[in-house]
Amino acid sequence: MKTILILACILLLSTTALGQTRKRTAKSSAPTKTTKAAEAEMVAATAIKTEGATKVANQIKNLTTFLYLLGGVARSIETLDAAAKTGQPSPTNEKNKAQLRASFGDFRVGLDALEVYFRSTPQLQPYYTKLVGSASGAADAEAQAAAGQFNNAGRTLITVVGRLADVLVAMR
Repeated sequence: MKTILILACILLLSTTALGQTRKRTAKSSAPTKTTKAAEAEMVAATAIKTEGATKVANQIKNLTTFLYLLGGVARSIETLDAAAKTGQPSPTNEKNKAQLRASFGDFRVGLDALEVYFRSTPQLQPYYTKLVGSASGAADAEAQAAAGQFNNAGRTLITVVGRLADVLVAMR
């Protein structure tokens, strides 16, 4: 009886030992390495995204500086226009109005170019939907400035700044 039990134990041990002779492979916890081309592509995409965000930020900086200054200039223009109605025309005032109108036009052109850049750059196209309409907002402001409605034009540009800020939030 003991012999049968010993033989059964030996038989069981040998079969479990044979079953465990396969090669064990440990799973590596390290992430898989990407190819150099994929890494270079990721770096390039990040650089393009950063460049796009920088362009948006520059537009925001330029617009907010302009809007800050616009308030005082618009008040001065209104004061000089009121004085011109009473018989004191100011040739300087017309020159200031022309410069303001040109500035509104410059912002429209810059925002047009920014929209084209985002639309034509594959890495920036996902953010284009947030940006689209900025140039048309600037065009509306330009039209208001052409009509002499500088305060309204400034308010319209404030909405454009808000849209640009939304783009930056989406890009983070």
